[in-house]
Amino acid sequence: MDRVDLLKAFVTVATEGSFTKAADKLDTSNQLVSKYVSQLESYLGARLFNRTTRRIHLTEAGEQCLQYAKHILEGISDMEGHVGQFQLEAKGLLRVSAPVSFSTLHLASLLRDFKQAHPGVSIDLQLSDRKVDVVEEGFDVALRIGNLSSSSLVAKKIAPIRLVMCASPAYLAEHGEPKHPSELKEGHYLRYSYMDYSQNDSPLINTLKQRSQKGDVSLVVNNGEILAEAAIGGQGYVLQPTFIVSRALQQGTLKIILNDYEPAPTALYALYPHRKLMSHKLRVFIDFLSNYFGQPPYWDSFE
Repeated sequence: MDRVDLLKAFVTVATEGSFTKAADKLDTSNQLVSKYVSQLESYLGARLFNRTTRRIHLTEAGEQCLQYAKHILEGISDMEGHVGQFQLEAKGLLRVSAPVSFSTLHLASLLRDFKQAHPGVSIDLQLSDRKVDVVEEGFDVALRIGNLSSSSLVAKKIAPIRLVMCASPAYLAEHGEPKHPSELKEGHYLRYSYMDYSQNDSPLINTLKQRSQKGDVSLVVNNGEILAEAAIGGQGYVLQPTFIVSRALQQGTLKIILNDYEPAPTALYALYPHRKLMSHKLRVFIDFLSNYFGQPPYWDSFE
């Protein structure tokens, strides 16, 4: 009986919330997954799941076992990765979380080039603009943009990120170009749902924060690309990272305004759990990321 396989089956069922989904994830049969979990329960002498016709729930023993099982499997993964550093080729599955717009605009080519350089590494990329729990959700690394809160995770800076205020030439021709944040037209703010207003020393950020609090906005969207298109269409002004609006700035469909009030740059970070031994697959991925976009990054070459 391979206890590692039993633990993998148990953790996958607990994570997926279903024996069927776990079987699909492990590319095996429902019957074998159920058998593995039953064998683990027999070995431990405790029931790990309460099963109903519709759902399964972890028992108290199952909750405790899940924490230990994750720790054990992570240790095995670390060991394999560390030993793998003595091999020429990085191998294994790398689970990555990344922001939606950054990924659609800039990660496709990176992943293609990374796979060419490291064909033994397979990538499971999950796109989300929410702040995922890297450890709890089983990611090897998360790419995150913005000011980071205190965390037990290791944060590796990958690239600087500029935020610029933009509007279309047609919008500016109709409404005039503001010279100070206070001159921004009320009701024309195109707001990003996850906007970080923590830069209290920025007059522009403070103005946008006040507009947001008063509901003085034209459009609220949780996707920067849609907001950029709205600005190109003359619907208002928008604060967006240059990695989204650089092409529009190059083409002249958007223009930067309030240059003197541009907020301090933020950054793209790679966040990963603090471990004594980093897996070889994660190490080569982060090294590849760090050297891929350039300094300054290529999306800032619009000027």
